[in-house]
Amino acid sequence: MKNMDNRILTKLKQRLSPKRLTHSLGVSETAVRLAARYGANLDKARLAGLLHDCARDMPNNLLLQTAEANAIVLRDVERRAPMLLHAPVGVIVARQDYGITDPEVLSAIRWHTTGGPDMSLLDYIVFFADYIEPGRSFPGVESLRALADRGLEEAVLAAYDQTLGHLMAERALIHSDTIEGRNALLLKMK
Repeated sequence: MKNMDNRILTKLKQRLSPKRLTHSLGVSETAVRLAARYGANLDKARLAGLLHDCARDMPNNLLLQTAEANAIVLRDVERRAPMLLHAPVGVIVARQDYGITDPEVLSAIRWHTTGGPDMSLLDYIVFFADYIEPGRSFPGVESLRALADRGLEEAVLAAYDQTLGHLMAERALIHSDTIEGRNALLLKMK
Protein backbone atom coordinates (compact mmCIF):
# COMPACT_ATOMS: atom_id res chain seq x y z
CA MET A 1 0.00 0.00 0.00
CA LYS A 2 2.87 2.38 0.73
CA ASN A 3 4.16 2.29 -2.88
CA MET A 4 0.63 2.92 -4.15
CA ASP A 5 0.24 5.88 -1.78
CA ASN A 6 3.55 7.37 -3.01
CA ARG A 7 2.56 6.94 -6.66
CA ILE A 8 -0.82 8.54 -5.99
CA LEU A 9 0.72 11.36 -3.98
CA THR A 10 3.14 12.14 -6.82
CA LYS A 11 0.24 12.44 -9.29
CA LEU A 12 -1.87 14.48 -6.87
CA LYS A 13 1.01 16.94 -6.41
CA GLN A 14 0.88 17.57 -10.16
CA ARG A 15 -2.91 17.94 -10.34
CA LEU A 16 -4.02 19.64 -7.15
CA SER A 17 -3.25 23.08 -5.81
CA PRO A 18 -0.95 23.08 -2.77
CA LYS A 19 -3.90 24.08 -0.58
CA ARG A 20 -6.07 21.23 -1.92
CA LEU A 21 -3.23 18.74 -1.48
CA THR A 22 -2.73 19.82 2.14
CA HIS A 23 -6.46 19.43 2.69
CA SER A 24 -6.44 15.93 1.15
CA LEU A 25 -3.55 14.88 3.37
CA GLY A 26 -5.44 16.21 6.40
CA VAL A 27 -8.58 14.30 5.40
CA SER A 28 -6.52 11.14 4.91
CA GLU A 29 -4.94 11.43 8.36
CA THR A 30 -8.28 12.25 9.99
CA ALA A 31 -9.97 9.35 8.20
CA VAL A 32 -7.30 6.95 9.49
CA ARG A 33 -7.83 8.21 13.04
CA LEU A 34 -11.61 7.78 12.73
CA ALA A 35 -11.19 4.35 11.12
CA ALA A 36 -9.03 3.23 14.03
CA ARG A 37 -11.63 4.53 16.49
CA TYR A 38 -14.61 2.93 14.74
CA GLY A 39 -13.14 -0.30 13.38
CA ALA A 40 -12.87 0.44 9.66
CA ASN A 41 -10.03 -0.58 7.36
CA LEU A 42 -7.17 1.88 7.88
CA ASP A 43 -5.66 1.46 4.41
CA LYS A 44 -8.99 2.09 2.69
CA ALA A 45 -9.64 5.12 4.89
CA ARG A 46 -6.16 6.50 4.09
CA LEU A 47 -6.62 5.98 0.35
CA ALA A 48 -10.17 7.33 0.16
CA GLY A 49 -9.17 10.38 2.21
CA LEU A 50 -6.19 11.02 -0.01
CA LEU A 51 -8.21 10.74 -3.23
CA HIS A 52 -11.55 12.19 -2.13
CA ASP A 53 -10.89 15.52 -3.90
CA CYS A 54 -8.94 14.17 -6.89
CA ALA A 55 -11.39 15.93 -9.24
CA ARG A 56 -11.97 19.04 -7.12
CA ASP A 57 -9.62 21.31 -9.04
CA MET A 58 -11.17 20.45 -12.42
CA PRO A 59 -12.91 23.43 -14.09
CA ASN A 60 -16.71 23.38 -14.01
CA ASN A 61 -17.02 22.86 -17.75
CA LEU A 62 -14.77 19.79 -17.56
CA LEU A 63 -16.72 18.40 -14.60
CA LEU A 64 -19.92 18.75 -16.61
CA GLN A 65 -18.37 17.23 -19.75
CA THR A 66 -16.89 14.30 -17.82
CA ALA A 67 -20.18 13.65 -16.05
CA GLU A 68 -22.13 13.66 -19.31
CA ALA A 69 -19.54 11.49 -21.10
CA ASN A 70 -19.80 8.91 -18.31
CA ALA A 71 -23.61 8.83 -18.12
CA ILE A 72 -23.83 10.57 -14.75
CA VAL A 73 -27.37 11.85 -14.56
CA LEU A 74 -27.23 15.58 -14.01
CA ARG A 75 -29.81 17.26 -11.84
CA ASP A 76 -30.64 20.95 -11.94
CA VAL A 77 -28.72 21.57 -8.72
CA GLU A 78 -25.54 20.10 -10.26
CA ARG A 79 -25.97 22.10 -13.45
CA ARG A 80 -26.23 25.26 -11.33
CA ALA A 81 -23.43 24.19 -8.95
CA PRO A 82 -21.11 21.95 -11.01
CA MET A 83 -18.60 21.81 -8.14
CA LEU A 84 -20.93 19.22 -6.59
CA LEU A 85 -19.94 16.90 -9.43
CA HIS A 86 -16.37 16.61 -8.20
CA ALA A 87 -17.39 13.66 -6.01
CA PRO A 88 -19.05 11.44 -8.66
CA VAL A 89 -16.50 12.56 -11.27
CA GLY A 90 -13.82 11.82 -8.67
CA VAL A 91 -14.87 8.17 -8.81
CA ILE A 92 -14.18 8.15 -12.55
CA VAL A 93 -10.84 9.93 -12.10
CA ALA A 94 -9.82 7.58 -9.26
CA ARG A 95 -10.57 4.58 -11.48
CA GLN A 96 -9.08 5.85 -14.73
CA ASP A 97 -6.12 7.89 -13.55
CA TYR A 98 -5.17 6.21 -10.27
CA GLY A 99 -6.19 2.60 -10.92
CA ILE A 100 -8.56 2.36 -7.95
CA THR A 101 -11.03 -0.50 -8.23
CA ASP A 102 -12.03 -1.07 -4.61
CA PRO A 103 -15.78 -0.39 -4.45
CA GLU A 104 -15.60 0.76 -0.81
CA VAL A 105 -12.95 3.37 -1.56
CA LEU A 106 -14.84 4.54 -4.64
CA SER A 107 -18.08 4.78 -2.65
CA ALA A 108 -16.39 6.91 0.02
CA ILE A 109 -15.14 9.26 -2.71
CA ARG A 110 -18.64 9.37 -4.24
CA TRP A 111 -20.46 10.37 -1.06
CA HIS A 112 -17.93 12.62 0.67
CA THR A 113 -19.53 15.91 -0.40
CA THR A 114 -23.30 15.57 -0.21
CA GLY A 115 -23.64 12.38 1.76
CA GLY A 116 -26.43 10.11 0.68
CA PRO A 117 -28.64 7.17 1.55
CA ASP A 118 -27.18 3.75 2.37
CA MET A 119 -23.76 5.04 3.35
CA SER A 120 -21.24 2.56 4.74
CA LEU A 121 -18.98 3.02 7.75
CA LEU A 122 -16.13 4.09 5.46
CA ASP A 123 -18.44 6.53 3.65
CA TYR A 124 -19.36 8.16 6.97
CA ILE A 125 -15.71 8.30 8.01
CA VAL A 126 -14.51 10.09 4.87
CA PHE A 127 -17.57 12.38 4.81
CA PHE A 128 -16.89 13.44 8.40
CA ALA A 129 -13.09 13.54 8.03
CA ASP A 130 -13.56 15.99 5.16
CA TYR A 131 -15.70 18.12 7.46
CA ILE A 132 -13.34 18.25 10.45
CA GLU A 133 -9.80 17.83 9.10
CA PRO A 134 -7.25 20.06 10.87
CA GLY A 135 -7.26 22.76 8.18
CA ARG A 136 -10.97 23.45 8.58
CA SER A 137 -11.88 26.58 10.52
CA PHE A 138 -15.50 27.60 10.66
CA PRO A 139 -17.86 28.36 13.53
CA GLY A 140 -18.72 25.10 15.28
CA VAL A 141 -15.91 22.94 13.89
CA GLU A 142 -14.40 22.36 17.36
CA SER A 143 -17.75 21.10 18.67
CA LEU A 144 -17.98 18.74 15.71
CA ARG A 145 -14.44 17.47 16.32
CA ALA A 146 -15.38 16.72 19.92
CA LEU A 147 -18.43 14.75 18.74
CA ALA A 148 -16.15 12.46 16.71
CA ASP A 149 -15.07 10.69 19.90
CA ARG A 150 -18.59 10.27 21.26
CA GLY A 151 -20.18 8.54 18.29
CA LEU A 152 -19.79 8.64 14.55
CA GLU A 153 -23.49 8.64 13.72
CA GLU A 154 -24.20 11.55 16.07
CA ALA A 155 -21.23 13.41 14.63
CA VAL A 156 -22.33 12.86 11.03
CA LEU A 157 -25.88 13.92 11.89
CA ALA A 158 -24.51 17.12 13.42
CA ALA A 159 -22.48 17.75 10.25
CA TYR A 160 -25.60 17.28 8.12
CA ASP A 161 -27.52 19.67 10.38
CA GLN A 162 -24.78 22.29 10.25
CA THR A 163 -24.53 22.00 6.46
CA LEU A 164 -28.27 22.35 6.00
CA GLY A 165 -28.43 25.31 8.38
CA HIS A 166 -25.62 27.06 6.52
CA LEU A 167 -27.16 26.40 3.09
CA MET A 168 -30.56 27.64 4.25
CA ALA A 169 -29.05 30.79 5.76
CA GLU A 170 -27.30 31.45 2.45
CA ARG A 171 -30.50 30.66 0.52
CA ALA A 172 -28.41 28.18 -1.46
CA LEU A 173 -29.59 25.12 -3.32
CA ILE A 174 -29.63 21.91 -1.29
CA HIS A 175 -28.74 18.65 -3.00
CA SER A 176 -31.40 15.98 -2.51
CA ASP A 177 -28.67 13.44 -1.63
CA THR A 178 -27.95 15.47 1.51
CA ILE A 179 -31.56 15.36 2.61
CA GLU A 180 -31.85 11.65 1.76
CA GLY A 181 -28.60 10.92 3.60
CA ARG A 182 -29.74 12.74 6.72
CA ASN A 183 -33.12 11.01 6.67
CA ALA A 184 -31.53 7.59 6.16
CA LEU A 185 -29.17 8.21 9.07
CA LEU A 186 -32.03 9.30 11.34
CA LEU A 187 -34.01 6.17 10.43
CA LYS A 188 -30.95 4.02 11.11
CA MET A 189 -30.42 5.64 14.50
CA LYS A 190 -34.02 5.15 15.71
